[in-house]
Amino acid sequence: MTGFLTLLYKELLRFGKVGFQTIFAPIVSVLLYLMIFSHVLEDHVQPYPGVNYAVFLIPGLVIMAMLQNAFANSSSSLIQSKVTGNLVFVLLSPLSYREIFFAYVLASVVRGMAVGLGVYLVTLWFFDVPLSSFGWVFVFALMGNALLGALGLVAGIWADKFDQLAAFQNFVILPLTFLSGVFYSIHSLPAFWQVLSHLNPFFYMIDGFRYGFFNVSDISPYVSLGIVAGCFVAVSWLTLQMLKTGYKIRH
Repeated sequence: MTGFLTLLYKELLRFGKVGFQTIFAPIVSVLLYLMIFSHVLEDHVQPYPGVNYAVFLIPGLVIMAMLQNAFANSSSSLIQSKVTGNLVFVLLSPLSYREIFFAYVLASVVRGMAVGLGVYLVTLWFFDVPLSSFGWVFVFALMGNALLGALGLVAGIWADKFDQLAAFQNFVILPLTFLSGVFYSIHSLPAFWQVLSHLNPFFYMIDGFRYGFFNVSDISPYVSLGIVAGCFVAVSWLTLQMLKTGYKIRH
């Protein structure tokens, strides 16, 4: 386990050394989202009965920040190593592709959890946010961060330069995140857009995560957990195959 722990430690140091950029900056961004959207949309969006819109918004913003930063952690680390050429030192080490995968993904989970916890603690200064079930909150946070960490590896392996990685994040991750119910309940949408939302895997992560706070969700949290777990298995399998064959990193 020495090699795995060393790579994990290196990845944790990588984002920990620039904590203002990787931890505190996302927290500030989320607070700006909260201030603006809660003010503008409070009278136009109908959340769950008896739940203030700003309070409804907080869990969505928390997991949105976690998912985006988990993806950014693994993808940026890998593309930087590819561009600068130091990825060769990881590939030449006696690390298996499974150890490389779990080290990157676990570091992404830690960063995502750190950002999410920071956002949640800061919002408690302004709003009384209920927490009905810590278990559901934790399991969806864990699965969501792990899924986006693995997806970040896919993007980092596929991309040859920073422009391609930015395109993946702007045209895939960002739309899926914003159109997943972060700022609204899908029951407020027309029937067509409700059906379309159910095709978005990010919706299930956010809906299940929000269930842990309010004990209310648009669909069963068990269904959401099954879909998120299935997506994680599929993306992890793809990532492991890419690492095993050396796709775009060994050849």
